[in-house]
Amino acid sequence: MFKKILVSVDLDSPFDWDRTLPVATSIAQQWGAALEAMTVIPDYGKGMVSQFFPTGYEDKVVKMTMDRLREQVDSRLPDGLKASHLVGEGNIYEALLQTARERGTDLMVIGAHRPELSDYLLGPNAARVVRHAGCSVLVVRD
Repeated sequence: MFKKILVSVDLDSPFDWDRTLPVATSIAQQWGAALEAMTVIPDYGKGMVSQFFPTGYEDKVVKMTMDRLREQVDSRLPDGLKASHLVGEGNIYEALLQTARERGTDLMVIGAHRPELSDYLLGPNAARVVRHAGCSVLVVRD
């Protein structure tokens, strides 16, 4: 049923390492699916914000983030399972949705922490992904 799984991780979120990634790896193993792990960083190279960073800063941040993503994901994968690593830039939910469309994702796995009142009023990234995704989405709850 699932051939390509995209799992979204926040590099600084213990929840994503303890809960979200293990759920995605388990499903990938069960279905024999390809696993793609993705994190999203701010877009440092566009608009007015780019003038505040030195030339080449964006490339340096992407490389550092990719190295960290590879290290953290690969150290947690069960034997025999491999993952692709992706670093998106910009708005989290937009980057995830675009990547899922471009890569033919069958299932997105994302973590969601306990909602606060502001989440109900503004809508968290997980809710936006669920509403707009063109594929199945599994939300791992805290």
